[in-house]
Amino acid sequence: MKVLYIGGTGHISFDCIHESVRAGHDVYVYNRGSNNEGLPESVTFLQGDVFDDETYFKLAQHNFDVVCQFRLFDVPDLERDIKLFTGHCDQYVFISSASAYQKPVRHHVITEAVPLENPYWEYSRKKATMEAVLQKQSALPYTIVRPSHTSRTSFISSLDNGDSSAHRMLAGKPVLIPGDGTSLWTITHAEDFAPPFVKLLGNDAAMNDHFHLTSDNAYMWNEILYAVGRALGVEPQLKHVATDTLVRYNPDWTGPLMGDKIWSVTFDNSKIKSVVGDFECDTSLDEFMRKVKPYFEARASSYEPDIAHEQLIDKIVAEQDALGS
Repeated sequence: MKVLYIGGTGHISFDCIHESVRAGHDVYVYNRGSNNEGLPESVTFLQGDVFDDETYFKLAQHNFDVVCQFRLFDVPDLERDIKLFTGHCDQYVFISSASAYQKPVRHHVITEAVPLENPYWEYSRKKATMEAVLQKQSALPYTIVRPSHTSRTSFISSLDNGDSSAHRMLAGKPVLIPGDGTSLWTITHAEDFAPPFVKLLGNDAAMNDHFHLTSDNAYMWNEILYAVGRALGVEPQLKHVATDTLVRYNPDWTGPLMGDKIWSVTFDNSKIKSVVGDFECDTSLDEFMRKVKPYFEARASSYEPDIAHEQLIDKIVAEQDALGS
């Protein structure tokens, strides 16, 4: 098939492009062209910005079989895509988010029947609204995919993109974990995500439907951070702090924590497996971190810490240590 990826260099799309090429598809990538290193040579690159109408509107002229949209986060932009690709695309794959599922969590096993209701995080609410817009129209055939925490180049952390926590570990500084670190968190390596994702492309059974796609494995936050430490060759100092306390220190953490990372959840992938066939996410926790390590090391020489963020972490650690003394 003739498949377009809008984006292509993110945590998820990079490996999906490689898998699409392996599957024999004619793959196109539309992005600004600033970071395409490592993508297959057979890919056709179309340079432009998602919000540059002059280049973006030309995409419809290609009449793609499948368009994989990784780069939209607001309703007006999705409505523009629907207008642009209707009649010029046989399947529009929209990347949503498993964070859109109902919070507080009512049951630890998440199926696609769980409502999309997240009062804590605007990002998640926008994704849910965008899904509703797609589902209400019938002109553009669509498939909605909800990843959970999927990574290729970054360590896993609950309060940052992973680099800050890793550098703190290497410096012998404590790393914050919401709660007592025993809640379960599902992580998926992008290499495991890509094969079932690509099997959705052109799949009649996936048309006009929605699926989450995650690993079946979940780990305690303590396990995850200790695995990061093992990859780095250090023993991490974990500082557990109540979530309510953390969001008082920084209200911007409300969405990522209350709206996502503090809840113990596992995902039932039965629905997507009924469409693409059974699959296993075989990357172990330690292997996951070993795969991330080279990317972290490549960034290390140019790493510039967010001073305000680091000072806040140090302040929280100091004040928590003083409690009860």
